[in-house]
Amino acid sequence: MLVRTLDEVMGTPGEAHGPKWHSMRLLLAGDGMGVTLTDLILETGFEMTLQQENHFQACYCLEGTGQVEELENDRVHRIRPGMLYAMNGHDRHRITVTERMRLICTLFPALRGDEVHDPDGGL
Repeated sequence: MLVRTLDEVMGTPGEAHGPKWHSMRLLLAGDGMGVTLTDLILETGFEMTLQQENHFQACYCLEGTGQVEELENDRVHRIRPGMLYAMNGHDRHRITVTERMRLICTLFPALRGDEVHDPDGGL
């Protein structure tokens, strides 16, 4: 059984951050689960265009508000606590945060832990 706290992830390759975002990657490929689980904070004003070409990603909002825009069809979805959004087709999308958000996200296949976003927003 694997048991891990956020405190144990701090300062390890599982902790990743950038301007207005902080990701605590609680599960990585080396854990043998096949999926990454993150506790992600996006600060007010965060905006980024992303496309996970190598991973499927699902995000569940625990706190805050924002929106995710599907760039292929211009659909905009308001994000609020209790809402899930998933990129099940490697969807190119833009996320914008209006109030600090906390998300639980999964990525499949699992991240190694050393990935960084490329210029197109992929990992």
